[in-house]
Amino acid sequence: MTVRMTSPWVAIQRNPRSGSGSRRRELVDLCSTLRGHKITPRLFSVREELDLRVSEPTSREHVVAVVAAGGDGTVVDVVNRHPGLPLAVLPMGTENLLARFLDLPHSGRELGELIAEGCTRRIDTGRANGQLFTLVASGGFDAFIAHELDRRRSGHITHWTYAQPIWTALRTYRYPRMHVYLDENPEPIEGIEVMVSNLPAYGMRLKVGQGARADDGQFVVTVLQRGSAFQMVRYAIKLWRGTHERARDVRVMTARRVRITAVDADEGPVPFQVDGDPAGEVPVELECLPGSLEVFVRGDGQGGLRG
Repeated sequence: MTVRMTSPWVAIQRNPRSGSGSRRRELVDLCSTLRGHKITPRLFSVREELDLRVSEPTSREHVVAVVAAGGDGTVVDVVNRHPGLPLAVLPMGTENLLARFLDLPHSGRELGELIAEGCTRRIDTGRANGQLFTLVASGGFDAFIAHELDRRRSGHITHWTYAQPIWTALRTYRYPRMHVYLDENPEPIEGIEVMVSNLPAYGMRLKVGQGARADDGQFVVTVLQRGSAFQMVRYAIKLWRGTHERARDVRVMTARRVRITAVDADEGPVPFQVDGDPAGEVPVELECLPGSLEVFVRGDGQGGLRG
């Protein structure tokens, strides 16, 4: 039997694999702060239980926010399962890129106050073959790393957890070529790595999609065109420095719609990822969905939003 929520409440989706014991204390503070504002918190570690609760019409009507308490994988999971509900983020993962971009607090107490204030803003999301994402979707070398990391993962990850997947990619990835079509342009751009940025936020502080804005209805598309382990290290250095746009073998463009296909199936499959999680293989079609996600931000209504 599904319990109906007939007063303001917040659903908190916790990723059991994210965060240490000290970070879990922030969940207690979040719940305590919400109760102080007469908002009932409900904590879920099982996704299906949250899904069932918010599917009940009366409960859905009174939900104030769904909190993604975890890393960016938890965020994209919540966004895909409950795209019509306001999102708040309690960062408890490794990178926490969306929370960093929005300048959201790591404190459960501060996040509870922010939710009680009710200040939200709408930002764009992307959709790739029907799957929503907030940050970046990509095909190629980094997607191979995401797939390899997911295959190996057994618990909470750190930056060091990426070392083995990166080393495996440098040793074994074959760099199959892709064709990238932007909007209505029939002429493709060829490359071995394609990064489609909804926001200027990427792991390891690489400056991918620097020109992306939260609410302009467009992606920034970055195409790397030369494939080898040496070239990937070279690209990584340029992306870290933010000088990649000056390279002759890097193309950076904007588009609302993007289509990515493999040039030659004999070169092998091209892995694809969204917001750091595996998302199948190329071919893929992407579109920007303007203002499709309501997020809680700081009281000035801006948070870390640019532009």
